[in-house]
Amino acid sequence: MVTGFGAVTPVGNDRESTWRALLAGRTGVGPITRFDASGLPTRIAAEVEDFDPAALLDRKRERRSARFSQLAVAAAREACDDAGLALGDDGIDARRVGVVLNSAVAGMDRVEASAVAMRTVPRGVSAYFVSSVIPNMAACEVAIDIGARGPVTAGALACASGVHALLEARRLILSGEADVVVAGGTDAAITPVMFAGLCAMGVLSRRNDEPSRASRPFDADREGFVFGEGSVVCVMESAEHARARGARAYAEVAGGALTSDAFHVSAPDPSGAGAATAMEQALDAAGVAADDVDCICAHGTGTRVNDLLETRAIRQVYGGHAYHLAVSSPKSMTGHLIGAAGTLSAMVGALAMRDGLVPPTINLDRPGEECDLDYVPHTARGIRVRAAVVNAFGFGGQNCVAVLKAL
Repeated sequence: MVTGFGAVTPVGNDRESTWRALLAGRTGVGPITRFDASGLPTRIAAEVEDFDPAALLDRKRERRSARFSQLAVAAAREACDDAGLALGDDGIDARRVGVVLNSAVAGMDRVEASAVAMRTVPRGVSAYFVSSVIPNMAACEVAIDIGARGPVTAGALACASGVHALLEARRLILSGEADVVVAGGTDAAITPVMFAGLCAMGVLSRRNDEPSRASRPFDADREGFVFGEGSVVCVMESAEHARARGARAYAEVAGGALTSDAFHVSAPDPSGAGAATAMEQALDAAGVAADDVDCICAHGTGTRVNDLLETRAIRQVYGGHAYHLAVSSPKSMTGHLIGAAGTLSAMVGALAMRDGLVPPTINLDRPGEECDLDYVPHTARGIRVRAAVVNAFGFGGQNCVAVLKAL
């Protein structure tokens, strides 16, 4: 059961402000301010604004941690507060509390800054450099922050990382290794080298003159995704543990699946076969019939191939019911949060169940070829959500799908 959420995103620095922005169709995309991007073909991103790590961490912890870890600590604290989870309380054993915090890119900001520093000051690299940039540090910083002494792990599945964290947390709980797992994704890699590489790949939108319209999943004029940053974290518990402490729950992570395209290091299989298999296996694992799904929180990046393959896969799995699904892409507003993207989509699915509202896919003015599903264009929609599917497809062909059920 999911009993808490926390979020730091380009459209809000907490859960509810992020949710209100998504329902309102408000974008977080704008000109890059983190570095001088004037020489690059893409000069826009979805940045987290007004985030002050000094207000969150003491000076030593701030200096030793990269931005992806700082964002994760902020989101984890909010998630634990939302769940009413305080380690040290009666009935909560810190040895039975785990952390799964995944990231696709980890401490790229510190890597680049340290490389630049070495050019002028050969010994100008911090003693905290190594411990700040390695991928498990967000998970470890969260565990230190909340006092979790159970299993702590981190994985890197590119853009599928956030959804995988939920499935790994579920596995730890079902296996009896933990009663509670703080799980999610985080990334903060709006840096010169990262953008230069993505621009070289040709995967980013170049709509620099109108950034608010740059992220346009499933639209005929889509040209690439918008790179973003942020962290979204949830608290997952066994049903018995949540009931014993009287916790309120948003939804159940009923099941999920992970498959591989085995096709290409960055390009997805255009047939959508791997994505379709992941959706089918996730529904089977959750014991949910295709016709019982009400909405899909789509991967929906805004790249030409990815949106097409996702649509094909949805049609393959859901048949005629595909045209009765509300298929919404949060990335149209937040950009692509990379390691945090899947957990954001899971939060969207859970809050849609709570409020009976599905956020829109903005900038969808003219659906692209074969993009013929109901993508909830422009305006949020009121519907009852009994089951929501969360799709996440990453570089390397990693497809991860989770199924959420209303309680």
